[in-house]
Amino acid sequence: MAVDLIIESWAEPWTSGVEEVSALAEACLDVLRKSDHELSIVLTDDAHIQELNREYRDKDVPTDVLSFGQMEGDAFVAPVPILGDLVISLQTAQRQAEEIGHPLGAELRILLVHGLLHLLGHDHIDDEERSEMAAAEDALLAALPAVPEWPTSSGLIARQGGT
Repeated sequence: MAVDLIIESWAEPWTSGVEEVSALAEACLDVLRKSDHELSIVLTDDAHIQELNREYRDKDVPTDVLSFGQMEGDAFVAPVPILGDLVISLQTAQRQAEEIGHPLGAELRILLVHGLLHLLGHDHIDDEERSEMAAAEDALLAALPAVPEWPTSSGLIARQGGT
């Protein structure tokens, strides 16, 4: 299993508490039976994720996580299946963690689960998709090793009012 973690230099002010990201990603891939896939994770700041959000989604605002799937479109043959890339704003993650009152690591866990499910084809455009993705988030979070300081039993969609 290959998890490539990149922490961009401008994200340095928000890097305390990110030590577990690679291990969390590997645990998620194990649970999803995708441990043979490659995953790239970029931890960045609001300015960079806003640029990406503007370029790829026509939304000129920072966001918490973006997913760029490599399993879409024409088949690409690689020695290791490439799942895709996740870009997470540590600045937004820290702000959301503080608003909710849990550690940054717990927020990163939620964002990682959300982003991975997007890479696997889940979405939350309509009510049915939102309900299915919320259930998938909750199931994946429940299947991950417990961290007593991170009481994250529900995912991002449930937190945002999804079902």
